[in-house]
Amino acid sequence: MGLSIAIVVVGLLAAYLLGSIPTGFLLAKLLKGIDIREHGSGNTGATNVFRVIGKGAGITALVIDLLKGVAAVFLMHWLLGAVFDETLSGALGSWLSVSAALCAVIGHSKSVWLGFTGGKSAATSLGVLLALSWPVALSVAAVFGTALGISRTVSVGSIAAALSAVIFMRALHQPLAYVLLALSGGAYVVYLHRSNISRLMSGSEPKTFGS
Repeated sequence: MGLSIAIVVVGLLAAYLLGSIPTGFLLAKLLKGIDIREHGSGNTGATNVFRVIGKGAGITALVIDLLKGVAAVFLMHWLLGAVFDETLSGALGSWLSVSAALCAVIGHSKSVWLGFTGGKSAATSLGVLLALSWPVALSVAAVFGTALGISRTVSVGSIAAALSAVIFMRALHQPLAYVLLALSGGAYVVYLHRSNISRLMSGSEPKTFGS
């Protein structure tokens, strides 16, 4: 039992470290030799990379950040299959998967490699949703795309997507653990966008696309 607990702890730590990989920071250093935190919004996420470095780098950051979330949850799934018998895995699986998902989301915004700073976790959150429930993830992505298309502002899309996640979890009858993840994770993503919300309310939030 002690070994099982230790392996789960290792899985949660690995999920955090996966989330902590500073994709935008590394791309900016590699491609431009700059610290992305000193440019644009000062954020290490894909949106700021897009604005400061360019479209290709921004898309690359988005995809890698999304895959970090997928990998964190799949790693926990693999550990559950390797460590626990089928019955125990079924009882604990959803809660441990959600724990790994939260570790990855927090890791992205509080990276140990960047002094516990980072991005706003929108892409990594979508990644964990994709691993947990792809129908919910696709529905949330559709909300993001619609809100982005209307507003031309990524922050609006991210906030709308975060708020919609819990609705889709409930509507698609997902486990309670997943619903609580959508509620807490969505609230966390909205909290990380509080400066964007202030600018949106004052009309000073810049458009990401177009004018």
